[in-house]
Amino acid sequence: MFKYLKSSLSTIVLILLVSSCAPEGYTSDEYGFFSGIWHGVCLPFAIIGKIFGSDIGIYAENNSGFLYWIGFIIGLGGLGGGAYRR
Repeated sequence: MFKYLKSSLSTIVLILLVSSCAPEGYTSDEYGFFSGIWHGVCLPFAIIGKIFGSDIGIYAENNSGFLYWIGFIIGLGGLGGGAYRR
């Protein structure tokens, strides 16, 4: 019973953490390196939202440039499990 409760609670926490992580709408704030990492990690969830017709951005329009892009790529790479290991 405890294992089932722990699994359910972990799933709920994970859903809450990623439910609103994709960039949306325009704000006056610039997104930087760490926002790029977060948006890269959340990309699969943003794509699922786009498929179902939500108004969710996939990439922050008002980003800081190169540092945001590097963070975005690092965030995407984290989904693949990192470097190849033999």
